[in-house]
Amino acid sequence: MRFIKVFAFYFFIITILSCAEKSIVNVNKDIDTRPNIVFIFADDWGWGDLSAHGHSYVKTPNIDRLVKEGTDFQRFTVASGVCSPSRTAVMTGQFPGRHNIDGHFAWVPSNEKRNMPDWLDYETVLMPSLLQQSGYATAHYGKWHLSNNMIPDSPAPGEYGYDEFGAFNCSGEQIPVHEDANQAIQFIENAKEANKPFFVNLWLHEPHTPHHVIPKYQWRFRDLDEADNIYAAILSHADDRIGEVLDALDRLELADKTLVIFSSDNGPARASVQVEELKLMYDSATGAGYGLGASKGITGGRKGYKASLFEGGIAVPFIARWPGKIEAGKIDKASLLSAVDLLPTFCELANVELPNGYKPDGISQVSTLLGKEYPSRTKPLFWKYDSPWPANKNKPDHWVTYAIVDQHWKLVANQDLSHVELYDIVADVYEKNNIKAQHGDVVSGLIAQIKKYQESLPEKPNAKLFSKLRQNPE
Repeated sequence: MRFIKVFAFYFFIITILSCAEKSIVNVNKDIDTRPNIVFIFADDWGWGDLSAHGHSYVKTPNIDRLVKEGTDFQRFTVASGVCSPSRTAVMTGQFPGRHNIDGHFAWVPSNEKRNMPDWLDYETVLMPSLLQQSGYATAHYGKWHLSNNMIPDSPAPGEYGYDEFGAFNCSGEQIPVHEDANQAIQFIENAKEANKPFFVNLWLHEPHTPHHVIPKYQWRFRDLDEADNIYAAILSHADDRIGEVLDALDRLELADKTLVIFSSDNGPARASVQVEELKLMYDSATGAGYGLGASKGITGGRKGYKASLFEGGIAVPFIARWPGKIEAGKIDKASLLSAVDLLPTFCELANVELPNGYKPDGISQVSTLLGKEYPSRTKPLFWKYDSPWPANKNKPDHWVTYAIVDQHWKLVANQDLSHVELYDIVADVYEKNNIKAQHGDVVSGLIAQIKKYQESLPEKPNAKLFSKLRQNPE
């Protein structure tokens, strides 16, 4: 009888351990199936600035590799024509107007004049924080610009949910712009050794001014005129660093487990006059380099450039690779994706539930990425950027203050909504045919939606997001 009791006890213990082991295995299996995420976000990189998109002299073999091994989504738009609001949308999954961030973060008097905070709220719902809380190792390398290096009391990127970071356009020490990939690779190696899924922002400086060109890259394009040579050289340098990250994923046998996305925060910068003198400039965050005279980005024929809410300012490259999951060599011209979709998309991939009470403006695009379906977008997309009216003659496509895209319609409007234009953005991506006269009911409906959106925005930013310099500007 005692033997039976002992046997039963041991059987009970073995059963518990077995169940515990299965539970651990299942948890680990779940973690292992969540993809690593590398989000490469360039700065002012135009839709046409890829050799894969037909550029005549820019060479981007490593980004072209992503195109060959992944899907090129050609209807992706960012949430602003300029940097800081565009990045706000990525971080929050919401339109930047909801955070009073309608322009780039500058020094305090400029932010105050434009009714902006001095930094993005680090206590709001943020993509890196959500991923960090779910067990991802998180890091940010490269440009920040969710504050400004001229605001010393602004929170550093580590406050926003990153385990590690090296950044510029932020408070504290500024990372050299060309060290981004090296630090990202080291972080990836450490995350693999720790057996943790990882999320890495690699936010490139290129091709924003100043253009920090290196002679060996200029030598690659020595037959070009000087300005074109500089532009091609800096993009080639950025492409090489992307290649180093891709090679590291191969070397570490992580490529099949990693979603890699390449995109840009807005369209290419251009001078307001036809010919800009090629000269050096200095930036307090990144140092000396060439100015707008070497900014030769193109939009692939789309109207407008950086700071415009026409497609040239907001339609940018979006290439996604996840071997075995995302179709290789595919060009998707149908799916409408937005920067506000990234947070819900990444969270679904990471099995992260969105917090109660959080209202994203984006939707999860996992099915779209995986090519399973093209979901109808029931949520419209909104843009807001203060622009002059009437338009400056040197910038004829930079007058739009409000824009909305709903299904295949795009309406653009000036500051007081007194002048609008309507486009079928699916059939007319180059926005050549203003069809408002033929669709008065559509125009009225879209204007009503813009007014409702205006009413939903806060009147002013929260004072907790103000620098001490507002009280003591000296």
